[in-house]
Amino acid sequence: MMTHESTPPEETESFGRLDDVRVLIVDDDRDILDSFDAAFQAEGALTKVCSDGNEAVRICLEDPPDVVILDMMLPKRSGFLVLEKIKGFEDSPLVIMVTANEGKRHQAYAENLGVDRYLQKPVPIARLIETVEELIAADDRDAEDEG
Repeated sequence: MMTHESTPPEETESFGRLDDVRVLIVDDDRDILDSFDAAFQAEGALTKVCSDGNEAVRICLEDPPDVVILDMMLPKRSGFLVLEKIKGFEDSPLVIMVTANEGKRHQAYAENLGVDRYLQKPVPIARLIETVEELIAADDRDAEDEG
């Protein structure tokens, strides 16, 4: 099981598009974890990464992120089971499922479980960051409307 947490350097003022947004990246492919992690940190996000579904659920319980980038095919607990579990929490995070699976049934199932966005791999990192920005902005608008 691999988990790590990182924050942007304190000495430099960052003006990224995702300043202080807490992002959990869940994927069992180390290269994807590393590239997504670096890209989100460069935008000012506070990132955590893990490589299995059970660890993702544990992190969401103990230190809930704002956004989860979630692979579908994971060891120990599939992305679907992680999605079902974390979307059951009050104040659940936004979830973007990223998968190489092209099946429409999988997408429909993820949508039934409450996924906020479903993206096909390979996902350009710029598109993934834009998607997070859009979801955060829409979530902020919804919170203002309710308050």
